[in-house]
Amino acid sequence: MNRLYNALQLKRLRQLKQLGFRYVPLIEKRSASDLVLPDDLKALEQIVSQCQLCPLSKTRTKTVFGEGNPRAALMFVGEGPGAQEDISGRPFVGRAGELLTKMIENVLEIPRSEVYIANIVKCRPPNNRVPTPEEAYTCLPYLHKQIELVQPKVIAALGATAYHYLTGDRTGITKIRGTVMDMGTFKLVPTYHPSYLLRNPSAKKESYQDLLTIKGLL
Repeated sequence: MNRLYNALQLKRLRQLKQLGFRYVPLIEKRSASDLVLPDDLKALEQIVSQCQLCPLSKTRTKTVFGEGNPRAALMFVGEGPGAQEDISGRPFVGRAGELLTKMIENVLEIPRSEVYIANIVKCRPPNNRVPTPEEAYTCLPYLHKQIELVQPKVIAALGATAYHYLTGDRTGITKIRGTVMDMGTFKLVPTYHPSYLLRNPSAKKESYQDLLTIKGLL
């Protein structure tokens, strides 16, 4: 019976092929959560550098894993790499990065090298667009592993995208910024992304207050 069924199915497929239908193998969507991720930042960075799990891997120049003190008390999480980050392989090295460095060193009064900086996605979205949910959720397990290994006391979510994917909440950043949230193993403080501050200098006062809140937590 099974042989007859299979023969009929094969005949049907041949008929469809003659009509011009094409067949492609079914590719199951995967994310980094399907991988066994190592308990070592260097080994994790090597895995990220070879990642091909989402379409961003096809347009990147370099992956941007993250950098800083692997035992930092404070971690900054942004949205994704920009053009200069894509070339250099380092997070926040453009104009927004220069501003972030000033925020860290002038307000928090600690060297940039003493914090840890990462992004929701490790590859640059074309034209610096917002990562799609597929791209973000595919890449997010890498960030979760970084948080697990660094074990920061405080995470500053830079902008709405970072805040959304770290919490699942879609509240606007202007409403939620400066709020201290207990995430279990760390405190989360959402604030403006440095790129937003470059476009809206008047928001720097609020960002300054957020940094003072973070400084108090540290």
